[in-house]
Amino acid sequence: MEHHSTEVMNYADMAFNAPMMASAIILIITFVAIFTEGIHKIHRTKVAMVGAGAMVFIGQMMGFYDPEAAVEAIDWNVVFLLGAMMTIVAIMIPTGGFQALAYAIARLSKGRLFLLMTLLGTAVTVISLLLDNVTTVVIFGPLIVLICQALRVNPIPFLLAAALLADTGGVATLVGDPPNLMIGSAANIDFNTFFLRMGGIVFCAWIGTLFALKFLFREHLAVTPEKLTFSSGGMLTDKKTWYAALGVLGLMVVLFIFHRALHWEAWVVAVLGLTVLLLMTSKASPDKYLAEVELSLLLFFISLFVMVGGVEHSHFLEYLGHFIMPLVENDLLVACIVLMWVAAILSAAIDNIPFTAAFIPIILSMEVQGINVAPLWWSLALGVGMGGNGTHLGSTANVFIVTLTERLAEKENKPSLAITPGMWFRKGTPVMILTLIISSIIMYTCFDFFAQPIH
Repeated sequence: MEHHSTEVMNYADMAFNAPMMASAIILIITFVAIFTEGIHKIHRTKVAMVGAGAMVFIGQMMGFYDPEAAVEAIDWNVVFLLGAMMTIVAIMIPTGGFQALAYAIARLSKGRLFLLMTLLGTAVTVISLLLDNVTTVVIFGPLIVLICQALRVNPIPFLLAAALLADTGGVATLVGDPPNLMIGSAANIDFNTFFLRMGGIVFCAWIGTLFALKFLFREHLAVTPEKLTFSSGGMLTDKKTWYAALGVLGLMVVLFIFHRALHWEAWVVAVLGLTVLLLMTSKASPDKYLAEVELSLLLFFISLFVMVGGVEHSHFLEYLGHFIMPLVENDLLVACIVLMWVAAILSAAIDNIPFTAAFIPIILSMEVQGINVAPLWWSLALGVGMGGNGTHLGSTANVFIVTLTERLAEKENKPSLAITPGMWFRKGTPVMILTLIISSIIMYTCFDFFAQPIH
């Protein structure tokens, strides 16, 4: 499902005009309002909806955008895929399967805290390869707190590890991180191609993250826990639904691998999996599961697509692209590494989803000019994915973990249990820099592999 504009202007004939200025002003004001949500307290979905509405209204007045074009600009592949995966998770959580899994991991670690961190981190990462990283930390965050309270150890290293490893691991697959869905859908990249290109480089960055955490939290991990016995008996309350869901997820992995051969979009696989799972749990009403879907996040995506579509139709992003073109044409490898670091730094400062939405049309416009943009897609995915680790606001998964620790600190009346922006800077930023260095070295040494055409 590709929704980018086919109207492409020749860079030589391009001049800054009134539609470009109008769309740029709306985009900048909306993005600034999204990024300063913590100050004005207006939810980012409301801000994005106002921005999208303004873009359609002004676009229609000035003749560069209209409601029909706005609907075409929405990438329904991303929206349906996210919605279906959210519903599948809503069916799985009440079964108690995730709780039983977390406690089995705690039992397996036998009080060795780095092993516990590694096992929990591995579980979080494996799940975030298929379910997105936000969903994964929402499931595992509260479970990690319960395990650490039972062991009487500080939960902060384990919660930080969960967020950082989920952010890093999620970059490896098409469905592991929302920006990946956006990139894959825009560039028509299938599940296999995404994993084959990104799996190795992400695995190296993931190993680097794990050992960085071992060093950064060496004092916390040297503690001997007080309690070592765990029982997960009775936690799995609905075995039939849990095992049915695991079976459906297994089937979905197979279908994701073959979805290009089947001529199916990724969302078709997710919706088919959801349909099968709903039929297997036929006694339960779908209403209670659908009520758990984060409609505000889906509306945020829809509004972003509408807004960026307007900027694209005004040709402002192509205008920006012609300033980047000389660097890309001169040295594609350097351009890829610069893009990776710039995307990471901006994604650490702001949420990575709006940045990805704005940058995709710029790369698409370069492709039309005859440039091999394949390595730029991988650099963008790596940059926005690894950059999410840089600050507590870098990804939605981070925001959830920070909020969880703030609630815990308030409940226990221990301010030291809260992850502060300063603490994230001391622990998360070094991890981001390390993963970017690892990714840059691999991109440099294996550039021919990443530069292979996608199709």
